[in-house]
Amino acid sequence: MLDVAKLELKLNGKAIINDFSLHVDKGEIHGILGENGTGKTTIANLIMGTNNYKPTAGKMTFEGEDISGLSVSQRAQRGITLAWQEPARVEGVTVRDYLRLSSHNGHDQLERFLLMVGLEPAQYMGRDIDATLSGGERKRIELASVLAMRPKLAILDEPDSGIDIVALPLLLNGIMEMNKQGASVLLITHSERVTEIAHRVSILCAGTIIRTGPPAESSQWFKNNCLTCPHINEPEH
Repeated sequence: MLDVAKLELKLNGKAIINDFSLHVDKGEIHGILGENGTGKTTIANLIMGTNNYKPTAGKMTFEGEDISGLSVSQRAQRGITLAWQEPARVEGVTVRDYLRLSSHNGHDQLERFLLMVGLEPAQYMGRDIDATLSGGERKRIELASVLAMRPKLAILDEPDSGIDIVALPLLLNGIMEMNKQGASVLLITHSERVTEIAHRVSILCAGTIIRTGPPAESSQWFKNNCLTCPHINEPEH
């Protein structure tokens, strides 16, 4: 479904992403595991086309089409969506209206998407998406909106600050439900626990994939080799 070949990005003369190659199969949950500063969010922006990021070299192909030169909206029209690292906070917009923006589903369906991520519709539909909601609640609402979109490929950039222990299993259930509905998922994270639900996991280091394998094997390699790597002290781009 998604094939990224030898992708590069230079900012102010510095190589941020270098020789990055990745293949995501149809119906696959593919994890990208990397510490802070390894280029995780940059990869999400490059694939989605956000933040005005354009690769300086390489090619991105989605369902056989080169998307490297497409706009964000054109990529979205083809079925790609991105869940932001920092979830939405929109004063004056209710959860109900936010979900309606993502979908033409009826009210009952929207309630079902909230239930999938562990939120009771009666308690949340009428609430504004503002500072009264916790980061975990907003992240779950955002995931419900992605579920409502029924994307072909969902790019989920998990925040480096992490998700609270109550929200995490509910988020993972929501991701697996999305996958059951037919979506491929690119799950970008620094947490080995999050990648347990993936079919394959790639390790990201200094803007390049250094290995890909089964979740348990990749997580163990990550623990043994990445947690003391000097790259984790570099700023994220």
